Amino acid sequence: MLSNHFENGMDMARLAWSRLPHSEDGELDGVGLLSTSSNRNGVESLDYEVIENYAYREEQAQRGKFFVGYNVAVKWFFALLIGIGTGLAAVFINISVENFAGWKFALTFNIIQKSYLAGFLMYILINLALVFSSVYIITHFAPAAAGSGIPEIKGYLNGIDIPGILLFRTLIGKIFGSIGSVGGGLALGKEGPLVHTGACIASLLGQGGSTKYHLSSRWLQGFKSDRDRRDLVTCGCAAGVAAAFRAPVGGVLFALEEVTSWWRSQLMWRVFFTSAVVAVVVRVAMGWCKSGNCGHFGAGGFIIWDISDGQEDYSFEELLPMAVIGIIGGLLGALFNQLTIYVTRWRRNYLHKKGNRVKIYEACLISVLTSVISFGLPLLRNCSPCPDSDPGSEIECPRAPGADGNYVNFYCGKDKEYNDLATIFFNTQDDAIRNLFSAKTIHEFSAKSLLTFLVMFYTLAVVTFGTAVPAGQFVPGIMIGSTYGRLVGIFTVNHYKKLNIDEGTYALLGAASFLGGSMRMTVSLCVIMVEITNNLKLLPLIMLVLLISKAVGDVFNEGLYDEQARLRGIPLLESRPKYVMRKMTAREACGNQKVLSLPRVVKVADAVSILRSNKHNGFPVVDHTRDGEPLVIGLMLRSHLLVLLQSKIDFQHSPLPSHSRSGSGAIRHNFSEFAKPVSSKGISIDDIYLSSEDLEMYIDLAPFLNPSPYVVPEDMSLTKVYNLFRQLGLRHIFVVPRASRVIGVITRKDLLIEEESEDSATMELQSTSRSAT
Repeated sequence: MLSNHFENGMDMARLAWSRLPHSEDGELDGVGLLSTSSNRNGVESLDYEVIENYAYREEQAQRGKFFVGYNVAVKWFFALLIGIGTGLAAVFINISVENFAGWKFALTFNIIQKSYLAGFLMYILINLALVFSSVYIITHFAPAAAGSGIPEIKGYLNGIDIPGILLFRTLIGKIFGSIGSVGGGLALGKEGPLVHTGACIASLLGQGGSTKYHLSSRWLQGFKSDRDRRDLVTCGCAAGVAAAFRAPVGGVLFALEEVTSWWRSQLMWRVFFTSAVVAVVVRVAMGWCKSGNCGHFGAGGFIIWDISDGQEDYSFEELLPMAVIGIIGGLLGALFNQLTIYVTRWRRNYLHKKGNRVKIYEACLISVLTSVISFGLPLLRNCSPCPDSDPGSEIECPRAPGADGNYVNFYCGKDKEYNDLATIFFNTQDDAIRNLFSAKTIHEFSAKSLLTFLVMFYTLAVVTFGTAVPAGQFVPGIMIGSTYGRLVGIFTVNHYKKLNIDEGTYALLGAASFLGGSMRMTVSLCVIMVEITNNLKLLPLIMLVLLISKAVGDVFNEGLYDEQARLRGIPLLESRPKYVMRKMTAREACGNQKVLSLPRVVKVADAVSILRSNKHNGFPVVDHTRDGEPLVIGLMLRSHLLVLLQSKIDFQHSPLPSHSRSGSGAIRHNFSEFAKPVSSKGISIDDIYLSSEDLEMYIDLAPFLNPSPYVVPEDMSLTKVYNLFRQLGLRHIFVVPRASRVIGVITRKDLLIEEESEDSATMELQSTSRSAT
C-alpha cells in the first residue's frame, strides 16, 4: 500500500515538473533557486517547512488519531513546563539580585556611619566583585550569553540559526551572569536576559535536555523539527517577559509584535497558557517571600509599581506637555540607538578584537566608573529638609539607613533632611523607579538633580550597552524616561498651578515614551506599562506618547533590536519588503549563476565532490521521463544527504532507481533521523569516512527528497516572493519558467472538505477539481 502511494507521488511529481528543463553538466538552465541561507558569522537558515518526503509520509501513515491527540497533549504539557521553569528561573534571579543588593547597601550604610571613605571603597569593591564574576562567566564559559539576547532570539524566530544561543551553558551563563551584572549596579536590566532565559529553557525541554552535560531524558525528546522548536521558543519568549514584568498579557503581545515572524491561533493559546503559568508561579513565590523567607527580598525584585493612588484625571491643557514628552522620547530614543551603534561598532572593530582579557578590563572599569558616579555625585549635592508629613501617608522622611523607599538621608548634617540625588542614584534601579513613579511626593526631586541624573545615567547606559555581560535595556530605558518625564511634570505643576497634577504620572509617561522611541514597540509596551503600574486610567495617555515617540524615532533610524541584529550580522527579513523590490522580478533576484543539481540516482563520489565544492544547503534533483526528457522531481537538502552518506545503509551497486528493481519503496530510516541537533553543528562532510568501495556505490534520492517545494514563476515580483518567504518561513524556493498548461484550479470551496471519511473527501476533492477545469 505504501509503495503504491510512493509510485503515485512520483507520478504526480513528474507531471508537476514536466516543463522544467535540464542541462547535461549538472546545472539547471531556466531554473533559479532563491534561498535565505547565509554563511556570515556561521549563520544559516532554519528549515521551518515540512519536508513531505517518503520517510515523512510513511511515518504519518503509521500514526492514528490517538497519536494526534497525544501530540497535542504533549505540546500543552511542554507549555506548562516552560512556564514553571521560566518562573522559577526568574524567582531565583530576582531573589539573588535583591539579596546581593540588599547586603551591599546595608553594609555600605553601616560603614558610612563611621567613615564615608571606607563605605565608598567597600561599595566599589562589592560592585566590582559582582561584575567581575559576570564578565568572567561570559568570556570563559558562555560567550553567547552576552547582551540581552533578544536580537538573537528574534533572528531565530525569523528563520536564522545562530550557533550557541540556545545551549545549556548559555542558559547557565545568562542566569548567573545577570545576577552579577544587575546586582553589581551597572546601568542595565535583567528583563532582556529573562527573555533569552525563557527561550533557552523552552529549547532545552524540546530536545530533552543537554546530552553534553548528561542532563537529558529520552522521554522529553518529542519535538526535533525546527518548526516545533520555533513554537516552543515563542512560548519561552512570552514567558520571559511575563516573568520579568509580571505582565502575562504583555508577554503574549511582546512575542506577537516584536520577536515572531509567523503566528497562528493554536500557538497563541499555548503562549497565553504559558504566560499565565508564569504569573501564578511568580505570585506564589512572592507570597512565600513576604513571610521573610527570602532575606532582603521585599518590595523590589519583580517589577510592579502601583501608582493607582496617583493622578485621578487630567485636563485638556495637559495634553500639550504630554505630547512634548512623546517628542522628547522619540528624539532621545533615536539618539540612544545611534550612539549604541557607534559604540558597538567601535568595540567590535577595535576593543574586543584584543581578547577576553580586554573585555574583563572594560567591564571592571565601567563598574568602577558607575560606582564612583552613583556614590560620589550625591556627596556634592546639598540636602533638602523633609516635607511636612501627611498623617495618612506611609512614606517616611528620611528613611531608615539601608531600607528601601523615598527620602534617603545621605551625607546630610541634620536628621530631618534627605538627599534627592541619592534617592535615585544610590539605590537599586527598581527602587529608584518606584521613587520616581511615587505619587503625592511633589517637590521631592529638584530639577537640577533630575537633569544631573538624566545626563549621567544616559551616558552610562550608552557606554555599558555592549559590554561582555548579560544586559537588558528595559529598566535603563524606564529610568531615563521617568527622569525627564518627572522634569516635564515639575514644569507643568509650576505652570498650571493645579493641585491634582502628579509628577509621578508624567514620570510614567516619560518611561513609556523613551521605550517607544528606542525599541519602537507600541501595543505590547502599552499593555506592559499598564500591567506594571496597575492604573488603567492612564491607558489613553500611554497610547498617545507611544504613538508620538515611535513616529518621531522612525524618522531617524530603526528600533534598537533591529539595529543590533544588523550589527551582529543577523539577516532579518523585516515585516515589509523594500520599495525597490516592487520593480524587481524573481529571475533578477536569482542572478546569472547556474543552479547546481543532482541526478535522482547519484554516485557517492559525485555527491561527495558536490558537497565539498560548495556550501549550498539545497539541490534540485533531476530525473528523466521514459522519452528521455529531463525534469525536476524535488529538492534535496544538504543535511539529509549527509545523513544518507553517514549511515551507508541506502547505498546500492546499481545506477537504476531502487523501487523499479525491487517493486518496493520501503526505506530504513525514521523521519526523526534527519532532524538537525539544536547545537547547530550537525554533520559535516569532513566528519564522514567513506572507503574507495563506498565511493563507487550509488544512492537513490527519490524517497528522501522534498517532492513538493514551493515554486514561483520567473516574472513574479520580488515583493510577492518576499512575503511568501517570510510568512511561510521558507528556506528555498524554485524560480521556474512559465508553465505550458494548467491541470486544475483550486478555489476556496475545494479546501472546505468535511471530515466524514478519507474516501469521501478524496472523491469530493477530485470532483471539484474536474469542475474547476
